[in-house]
Amino acid sequence: MSVAGLFGSLPPRGDRTHFSITDLASEFGVTPRALRFYEDEGLIAPERRGTARIYSHRDRARLAWILRGKRVGFSLAEIREMIDLYDIGDGRNTQRNVTIERCRARIEALTAQKRDIDDAIAELDEFVSLLETPDQKD
Repeated sequence: MSVAGLFGSLPPRGDRTHFSITDLASEFGVTPRALRFYEDEGLIAPERRGTARIYSHRDRARLAWILRGKRVGFSLAEIREMIDLYDIGDGRNTQRNVTIERCRARIEALTAQKRDIDDAIAELDEFVSLLETPDQKD
């Protein structure tokens, strides 16, 4: 299973052997600056041909991981750790297990936040109702 396959559905691009910064920025809806930032952070490592960055299928898959991870609230450090586990040579078992553990922990945190938000909304609704009730002491 590829990195992208483990953490998201990324259709293969058999029609291409490499991608430009413009290609990936357009495909993923990010700016070239964001791609350069991820490169500076060591999350992707495009080949250089002169001043041009040439991205591989691996870079594309890693970018999919980065963006999915960010959408669900993982830090770049957490994303890096999960991505880097791809290469440890155990058939991606450690990567899979760590990712599942991290995802479950994130689900738990988000569920708690949702509960807190629902409680706050209920409290506000009750307070508004109280304020909207005409004063009976006139």
